[in-house]
Amino acid sequence: MWIAAGAAASVSDPSGLAAASRPNIVFILADDLGYGDLGCYGQRRIETPNLDRLAADGMRFTDAYGGSAVCAPSRCSFLTGLHTGHCRIRENRSIRGERVSLIPQDLTVAEVLSAAGYRTGAIGKWGVGEACTTGTPNKKGFNEWLGFLNQDHALAYYPAHLWRNEKEWFPKGNQGMKREDYVQDLFLKETLSFLGRNREHPFFLYLPYTLPHADSERSRDTGDGYVVKNYGAYAQRDWDSADRGYAACVSRLDADVGRILQELRTLGLDERTLVLFASDNGPADEGRHKATFFQSAGKIRGVSLRGRKGDLYEGGIRVPAIARWPGAIAAGSTSSSPWAFMDLMPTFAELAGADIPKGLDGVSIAPLLRGGSLPSNRPLYWEMPSERSQQAVRMERWKAVRVGVGATPQLYDLDTDPGEQHDLAGSETDRLRELTQAMDRAHAESPDYQLR
Repeated sequence: MWIAAGAAASVSDPSGLAAASRPNIVFILADDLGYGDLGCYGQRRIETPNLDRLAADGMRFTDAYGGSAVCAPSRCSFLTGLHTGHCRIRENRSIRGERVSLIPQDLTVAEVLSAAGYRTGAIGKWGVGEACTTGTPNKKGFNEWLGFLNQDHALAYYPAHLWRNEKEWFPKGNQGMKREDYVQDLFLKETLSFLGRNREHPFFLYLPYTLPHADSERSRDTGDGYVVKNYGAYAQRDWDSADRGYAACVSRLDADVGRILQELRTLGLDERTLVLFASDNGPADEGRHKATFFQSAGKIRGVSLRGRKGDLYEGGIRVPAIARWPGAIAAGSTSSSPWAFMDLMPTFAELAGADIPKGLDGVSIAPLLRGGSLPSNRPLYWEMPSERSQQAVRMERWKAVRVGVGATPQLYDLDTDPGEQHDLAGSETDRLRELTQAMDRAHAESPDYQLR
């Protein structure tokens, strides 16, 4: 197992975003939101005015990727700066059917920023450390925490209990079978409180909200798994209730982003805060709702992206990502440089003036935030060691996908074939060999996961 821990190397600030400015950092992470679910990414049926404004005021990334095609490893990749060939958690469950938790040797971005003097908070779905393990948020660098520790618990939108730091907390309105305290209301209230309480200190606030993820149990029972307080603007649409619910979940998330931005302005923190918004992976098909209804996986130059959550094709891992930092990031800008969640740990470390840990797979994308670029020939790697083992690597315009150990990888030119429909493995043999070798180098054996 490749572990990044302990030793660190000093870095300069080639990005021009002076580390001395030490911005506050707010990272809002949606759950199962597709690349095509926002207006600024081509969505026409769901209203997302606040996120569209965020893009207009900042930078929209066209080639950003989650850390994985499912939630736990995607979050692990972000937190540790390692891709899924090296990081501790590579699937939602191990080969033994267990949830794997981070251990003390797994250095997180929160630990790095906390050591640099930042106040750190997390609110939402954790997914990388079970209760009473070494992987809980407070043991991995977060001063404050409220939310769900594991993915199954996070399916409850009216939970009878949450975790506040290291103790269980019981929302009064959801006791005795009552359903009064909607979890996103609780999360938003805690978010605004954190901002107000920490306005005098540099802070890092990680917001892995559960919207618009479905309640999968409810999806199985009724086919309508999207739990909202009301359908809002979609109440009168002649859509299936599952589709109205999904749209309402996305718009509720959008409204809360707007509320957070307003609070930053009210507190005088707007120009001192980097706000980054992204999704953990591609969209899911749940119950009667299918991602095709909203074309949630997205389109590139009019071509639909292939795959969904759980796939290492573009529709499963390419995600919407928007960054806003007034005065530092040009308004209305767009970046097409490919990057993935493993790059966020070194980015946040650099912007905070902290040392970037050694041994990371990611690189800082701070140069992109000022309109620059990254090395074009670096490989981005993902693996999914499930029953249908998948590996993928992107290098420049080329993408290789291997499904099953020993299978010949498929090869796609994303510039001409963003929908990954035309396999060029038979004609581009030198390119295929290069990407296959990069794929093989990226995988390290794990005691908890096995490519099969």
